[in-house]
Amino acid sequence: MEHERLLEEIASGSEEALVALYRAFEGRIFAFAQSRLNDPAFAADLVNEVMVEVWKKASTFEGRSAASSWILGIARNRLMDEIRRRGRRHFDELDEATPDEGQTDATEALAAADDAGHVEECMKRLNEAQREAVHLAFYEDLSYAEIAEIAGCPEGTVKTRVFHAKKALQRCLRGFGLGPADA
Repeated sequence: MEHERLLEEIASGSEEALVALYRAFEGRIFAFAQSRLNDPAFAADLVNEVMVEVWKKASTFEGRSAASSWILGIARNRLMDEIRRRGRRHFDELDEATPDEGQTDATEALAAADDAGHVEECMKRLNEAQREAVHLAFYEDLSYAEIAEIAGCPEGTVKTRVFHAKKALQRCLRGFGLGPADA
């Protein structure tokens, strides 16, 4: 795969490969950190810190997992260190829902913004482990196995977290009058 090849080249000292990998992952790492701490300055710093660590440790990548899992695992570990440092228990979520570009009706735009606000509010009500699993599954499009590797827990635990998060989101959104009443 492309990212694994880039890691091999980085391990051999290729700065061009590092630039390519940086471009491939900067948005993902930034969004992941931003969704947990809602701190754009920290998220930008985290991208750089993770890529420096990738540069230093590329030779230790053994290929037992996807490169993306390995890199996001580094990001998660750095993020958890920051969370512990800050001593925070609750985090603001980044509102990643945006209206369609072709949407021109103001009423529809306001309704969509209102719905996005409700989703954000419901995401805030999830516990930290559920928010992380939902973000990695739905925003990063990672498999349960990849999420389990990043989170350092069994795959079944990830499935349970996502299942309970989806149920909690459905209940919460129904409270805002969104979604089917019998879901």
